[in-house]
Amino acid sequence: MSQYKYYIVAFFILICSTLYSQSTVDEDIDILKMRIQNHITQSGFETERGEFYNAQDNLEQALVIANKIGDKKSEGSIYTKIAKIQFIIEEPESALVSLTKAAELQREINDYSNLAITYNLRGILHTSKKEYQTALDYFQSAKTKFEEEGLERFVTDVNLNEAKVYIELEDYKTAKSKLEKTIILAKKHDQAGILSSAFINIGKVYQKLGNSELALSMANEGMVLAKRNNIPDYINDSYLTLSDIYEANGDYQLSNQYLRKHLQLSDSLQDIKRKNLSPEKKAQFVNNYKDSERKQMEIKLEEADASNNLTRITTILSIALITILSLLTLSLYKNNNIRLKTNNMLHKKNDELIVAKEKAELASKTKANFLSTVTHELRTPLYAVTGLTNMLLDEDPKPNQIAHLKSLKFSGDYLLTFINDILQINKIEANKVELDPEVFNLKKKVENIISALSNSAMDNNTKLHVEYDHNLPSTFIADQLKISQILINLIGNAIKFTKDGDIWVKLNMVKQDKDVYTVRFEIQDNGIGITKEKQEHMFESFSQGSIQINRKYGGTGLGLSIVKGLIEILKGKIYLKSELGKGSSFFFEIPLTYSKEPIIAEKPKTLNELNTLDLTNIKILVVEDNKINQMITRKILNKMNLYCDIVENGEDAVERVKQVQYDVVLMDIHMPGISGLEATKIIRTFDKELTIFALTAVTIEDKMHEFDEAGFNDIISKPFKQEDFEKKLFNALKVNQDSSASI
Repeated sequence: MSQYKYYIVAFFILICSTLYSQSTVDEDIDILKMRIQNHITQSGFETERGEFYNAQDNLEQALVIANKIGDKKSEGSIYTKIAKIQFIIEEPESALVSLTKAAELQREINDYSNLAITYNLRGILHTSKKEYQTALDYFQSAKTKFEEEGLERFVTDVNLNEAKVYIELEDYKTAKSKLEKTIILAKKHDQAGILSSAFINIGKVYQKLGNSELALSMANEGMVLAKRNNIPDYINDSYLTLSDIYEANGDYQLSNQYLRKHLQLSDSLQDIKRKNLSPEKKAQFVNNYKDSERKQMEIKLEEADASNNLTRITTILSIALITILSLLTLSLYKNNNIRLKTNNMLHKKNDELIVAKEKAELASKTKANFLSTVTHELRTPLYAVTGLTNMLLDEDPKPNQIAHLKSLKFSGDYLLTFINDILQINKIEANKVELDPEVFNLKKKVENIISALSNSAMDNNTKLHVEYDHNLPSTFIADQLKISQILINLIGNAIKFTKDGDIWVKLNMVKQDKDVYTVRFEIQDNGIGITKEKQEHMFESFSQGSIQINRKYGGTGLGLSIVKGLIEILKGKIYLKSELGKGSSFFFEIPLTYSKEPIIAEKPKTLNELNTLDLTNIKILVVEDNKINQMITRKILNKMNLYCDIVENGEDAVERVKQVQYDVVLMDIHMPGISGLEATKIIRTFDKELTIFALTAVTIEDKMHEFDEAGFNDIISKPFKQEDFEKKLFNALKVNQDSSASI
């Protein structure tokens, strides 16, 4: 029995000693891992102070410990950090070896987040060696790994590095796109240093693209950020960038000032770096620095100083010459006194005219901006008014509600027409209206307009008559939409002011020069007429015959102003003859070029054909921050048997498009965070084929180039006509399905 007790005690002691031994090993590993982290932390502090060799020693000690305990993740990360220091102290080949070792370890243990960091640094290394395509390949690999690991904040630095490569390749448009994305992500993740560098580099890009004003703004913003966050390298880069921009703008004084600041700060930074290099590297470093860009910049400054000295000498000689000429002029003063006074008066008048012109141009620009802003602000709620009204009318309202809803619809349509009139006048006055000539049948056009307005004429018990000169051809090439707008406005006016009467629409040939016919259009009525005093002001904006007429017949008084502007654009003139109580006659003459009968194009798809498409798996994304507008757009789509997802801002739109394959995106422009324009630019970096419509209340014509640059397929202006909306959606979905079927 005592023998068994002995075995039990011995077994218990063995177990305890084994557990103690294992516990000791685990404790030792934890201590060694702490030592690794301490070495890495100390290395970071030394790198910031410029003590690169001490930093490298600490990393190598950490590497020995990591190797000893088989910590491959730490080994790979340490090799990457060593490579970074080797790159700083200008040992690129050693850095390449370290990065290769790091990548091998990281791939072996699937440490993809650190592998992405290694790839990014490898890209920077190849960029410094001017191996740009290799660098871009590594940056792309780094970005892919970061995105796979969900590390978006690290993508910002990679985008910035890619942009720098494209700047070196002089591909400024791609660089601009990369930098815009960098700025968005840096703001999102509060990365002040990267944001500073992005602003400075986009300043370089804008200068190359010819936008010096924006270049200065961006570079200055980058400099302010760099100074606020005390980042000497970026401050130095901003000085050189600003020097280049000012030089390109011809401001050599400011250019030289920033160049001097750049050289002074470069000296300070290089002194810090030189102090911490090995003795053999110091001499090599000094020679390299003196023989490279520094020497070129010193020559540039010397040339500038020499130019300044030459300017001083030139100024002195000029003053001497002016003095001599002044003495000669003084002797002629009395004989030319009267002529000089006259010239002075003329100069004064000219100066006054110039100032007046500048004020007028400024006022016109201010008015245009004001009108653009106001109309945008009106269009947004108007989209809700017209949308909700149409929805209520379609949802079987009570009989006693129909009249009210139709009145609301009329008011909404009237307000939209008013807004469009204001915009058109604004465009005409700013010379922004462009002609869109096409072949059309003038005779049929007039007949169609008469037919369209006949109901309004019947309401006033007024008859419409058409007289078309038999010597006049039927088909011409011209801007038929503007001619239609003129005729609708003038005939509509005649109907409004003529009750129980007649209106004649006459077209006659005035003269012919080969294929060019001068055509006289006359709209004559026997309505209320206009007094002589009022006729002079009839073509001015917001002008009516009288307050009583405005109250009785309504209207804004914008129509005739638009008509006059459009006729002048068509190289014609408009005239008015009228007598109070007897009627009015408006007539205008414009040149039209004869053309053969146009070939009838294929009839456009009808809206009913939307139902012929397979809408089962159609996915639409609506990007809209206004809750009411979200509801209206969803209702319109549901009515078309289409369903949608909705997000409220550009950032969410980008993320959703990455996750889901949509057929169409309806993108609002003005939203909190990034705008619809910026969001579309980002989407186009990874998806070129997706159909994206701008759903916007902005003045389209003024922003067309921005929409094109961003990559929109088409634009739908709010508030829109539902049939136009359906037609554009049908065409987009039809193209998508045809493409899928052919694959």
